[in-house]
Amino acid sequence: MRVLVGAFGDPGHAFPAVALATALRARGHAVRVQTWERWREDVEATGVAFAPAPEYHVFPTRERPLKPYEAVLRATTDTRPLVREFAPDVVVADILTLAPALAAELEGVRVATLIPHVDPRPAPGFPPYSVGARLPRTTLGRQLWARTDGLMARGLELGRRELNETRRRLGLPPLEHVHGGISPALALVGTFPQLEYPRPGGPPGGTHVVGPLLWEPPTEEISLPPGDGPLILVAPSTSQDPDHRLLHAALEGLAGAPVRVLATWNRRRPVPAVAAPPNTRLVEWLSYARTMPYCDVVVCHAGHGTLVRALASGCVVVAAPAAGDMGENAARVDWAGAGVRIPRRLVSARSVRLAVGRAISDPALRARAAELAAWAEAHPAGLRAAELLEDYVARPDRFTA
Repeated sequence: MRVLVGAFGDPGHAFPAVALATALRARGHAVRVQTWERWREDVEATGVAFAPAPEYHVFPTRERPLKPYEAVLRATTDTRPLVREFAPDVVVADILTLAPALAAELEGVRVATLIPHVDPRPAPGFPPYSVGARLPRTTLGRQLWARTDGLMARGLELGRRELNETRRRLGLPPLEHVHGGISPALALVGTFPQLEYPRPGGPPGGTHVVGPLLWEPPTEEISLPPGDGPLILVAPSTSQDPDHRLLHAALEGLAGAPVRVLATWNRRRPVPAVAAPPNTRLVEWLSYARTMPYCDVVVCHAGHGTLVRALASGCVVVAAPAAGDMGENAARVDWAGAGVRIPRRLVSARSVRLAVGRAISDPALRARAAELAAWAEAHPAGLRAAELLEDYVARPDRFTA
């Protein structure tokens, strides 16, 4: 096959796309990844062809505020020549990266969607996505959350209208359904099925939960803290928590504890500088793929990529969400029994120390994390996603929109 994979350049979206692309290339397919220029060297090092994605300042712009769908319109126009030149059999577009999907539709090319986190589409009784609430356990709880259905429906309808206006300006017909950025024929959900809330009637049509799609740029190896105590990795977000509140709380809370701590500031040097306690090694950057398999607990903000990498490594997660979908991810890992949540307002040295203590001492949490790691090893996500795409191209009649 010839496959074009397009994704926003943020790690949470670009990295799963590259993971999918490398899995496809390993099966002999011609693959091109369209993402931000910052990842060119790392993508090309995998042997996958690179294409630069349009990069626009959505809000604020240098010239004037650019509405999101105005950016989509411009990016689609810029991407269409790439689709025409590469002539893919299928285009796989990240859920937030509409331009490759729309350009493919204009060129008559099949489209699949990559959802690089848990499925955001609601179902009866579900709390609204990203509010950080767990699935209700009682009928009353489901009824209470059902009161938000109207508000959510109005927001989805607004999104449908905005997308349809973009489609109109591109010469495409309107869509009657919401979630127009997700292909009804084939949507690949790159997360653990154990993090997906059970839906009445099963997943939406064409949706397949393939498992976490994991990739990271090459990084120099670092040495672990000496000793034989439990190893705790403090892995804060690369973009959130600018004051390093979680990092400060973790270093203070775990100082003097009978554990080894490996912590990173992820190339965002704290100001003022952070002093590392005797049981801690503090580094600028590290490889999660190389270090997490040696860890017992990962303390993080619950970005999806970090969270599923930890679970795939058999680590219990201490999740302290900061923004975006982190609250949702923290709720899911708590619901799945593989981690401990710390609400953002309660992040402190004491709360981190208590949460890590529970993560180390609770055998049910450790067993569940080990179960998810075993599942990931037995179900390679890239292989499953590639097989679905091969089937989609070879037998499209089996995939009805």
